[in-house]
Amino acid sequence: MKRLALVALSSLFLLTGCSSGGISTANQNAFVSGNGVAIYVKSQDRKLAPTISGPTLQNGTITLPGGKVTVLNIWASWCAPCRAEAPLLSDFARTYQSKGVQFAGILTRDSVSSALEFTKRFKLDYPTFTDDAVLADFRNSLVPNAIPTTLVIDSHGYVAARVSGEVTVALLTELIDKVLKDPPHA
Repeated sequence: MKRLALVALSSLFLLTGCSSGGISTANQNAFVSGNGVAIYVKSQDRKLAPTISGPTLQNGTITLPGGKVTVLNIWASWCAPCRAEAPLLSDFARTYQSKGVQFAGILTRDSVSSALEFTKRFKLDYPTFTDDAVLADFRNSLVPNAIPTTLVIDSHGYVAARVSGEVTVALLTELIDKVLKDPPHA
């Protein structure tokens, strides 16, 4: 009987630790951290990304324009790999802007006040969406499956790559440059 009660109690803790409800100050340990593995999808095998639209930390409600390669980073201020990669993403956003690449973020499981401080500290000048519904719309393509996750969307609106975990300079350079040179979606 004690064993059954212990199993039931353990199950309850596991279930509550995995729940989230949009922006929150949820248990910071109840997240999946990626290991930096990248998936690149050949042009003909890509799935259409959803329209990226919603409320942002900085600019009210916006819709990202199409026709550009887009780097979309899913992050939270409490996430150590997110803090580690933020300076790189900030630098890349400025460097690749002249090549027509746009950057955006999606805040998940975090408070707006913490996120605003994070964007100031790391000089993230690109928009950050605050609605987890933007994430849910990716369920038909490469799903963001960790915090952080970085998606690269081609200029035709198809998800071309996903990095689950912290990005590196070499990996992000390779993925963006490859997607910029890709032939049109077949």
